[in-house]
Amino acid sequence: MDEGRYLAADRYFALHHAAGLEELVRFLAIPSISALPEHAPDVVRAARFLADRLRQVGCPAVELLDPGGYPVVYGAWPGAAGAPTALVYGHYDVQPVDPPEAWYHDPFAPVVADGKLYARGASDDKGQLWMHLEAAQALAAAAGRLPVNLKFLFEGEEETGASHLAGFAAAHRELLAADVLVISDTSFFAPGVPSVSCGLRGLAAWELVVHGSARDLHSGEFGGAVANPLHSLAELLASLHDGEGRVAVAGFYDGVAPPDPGVRAELAGLPFEEDAFRRLTGAEPWGEVGYTTLERLWLRPTLEVNGLGGGFQGTGIKTVLPTSARAKLTARLVPGQDPARVLAVVEDHLRRRCPPGVRLELRPGGGSPAVHTPADSPWVRAARRALERAFERPAVLIRSGGSIPVVAALRETLGTAPVLLGFGLPDDAIHAPDERLDLEQYARGQRAIVAYWLELGAVRGSGVEKAR
Repeated sequence: MDEGRYLAADRYFALHHAAGLEELVRFLAIPSISALPEHAPDVVRAARFLADRLRQVGCPAVELLDPGGYPVVYGAWPGAAGAPTALVYGHYDVQPVDPPEAWYHDPFAPVVADGKLYARGASDDKGQLWMHLEAAQALAAAAGRLPVNLKFLFEGEEETGASHLAGFAAAHRELLAADVLVISDTSFFAPGVPSVSCGLRGLAAWELVVHGSARDLHSGEFGGAVANPLHSLAELLASLHDGEGRVAVAGFYDGVAPPDPGVRAELAGLPFEEDAFRRLTGAEPWGEVGYTTLERLWLRPTLEVNGLGGGFQGTGIKTVLPTSARAKLTARLVPGQDPARVLAVVEDHLRRRCPPGVRLELRPGGGSPAVHTPADSPWVRAARRALERAFERPAVLIRSGGSIPVVAALRETLGTAPVLLGFGLPDDAIHAPDERLDLEQYARGQRAIVAYWLELGAVRGSGVEKAR
């Protein structure tokens, strides 16, 4: 890595930190909640604000493109002939703030307190994508040019499923062509433990409704004479697992390989504490027998009930047999599992076990495969070196139990290896009240990105550096 250029960028950060943070605060103040139609103008306003900021930091080619939904903010910063091209992905939309009364700080009036920046989107993902803009500006201003070719792809539908981005990527393969896909939308393993995530679990989802009588019935007059959809639903859901926490659906584990002993040893060496996990979750560790908590979170697939409904939910007692009962399910998938097959085998299991007297309506919600980048990839190795330079301690390799479906879609469509270079912390309260971004992470994260571009600048590229 070019230490002189790194130090020059570091001096630039020291002089311009306050100005960059002020602009981030303005960005966070825009309530770009993609899930709520009344905030559609705000989502578009956030896209325009981001495009303007890209131009301000020096990106020579910036466009707002129409994927069929909210705008894609695209930027290209070529000029490093022979060097790799990195495609930086992020999203400028944010989650709703419900319940608003649970926020100590106004979600769209950003405030700095106790070394943290509080606002909706501070960590997920406005603050993290903002680091990339600041890093590019620092390198260009302090060193005259970038050591790599950058492309920026920022979208406004991630929090609602990014329904248009996969099609957009398929239609713009040449525009988005890159050697490495860099995503800063994840977290460190723990404070003080710089981390590169080389895997995400995949996802499959269902909604099921068990229909019984034509209308709600009095449980005294009809109870015991007609099937109760709530009972039937409980029976169905209980059939999904055995007594040792294993999914009891035939074919669910097809393609799942036993965990690699070397990977299990790596996980065992991480500074994980069961007591800290209890404090974080307020629950006792539990799961599939024969695996540690981290292995259950990162290496094993799951099938979970996410919601239940049906019957009387108010105060007191209402003696009713409900006309229907419903549940929402999701599965987290690991490498080797085909989402389409998982959707099919779970549906087959539920239909074959549907109790008599009721009718099952099943609505598959789609799926995405797991994502994995080999730990010995040059892109991952460079990321570890960059983190060690900026955070002044060795970086560890981790995985994520969550899913970012757009990552799998971009990898499949573009054939580009993803590197999950996130700077959040586990207690950033993303999707929850009082979301925040640790400002030490913010400052060091920008420096880590600079170091990463400098590390990649020494790697031979594939010649995809041209702009649109």
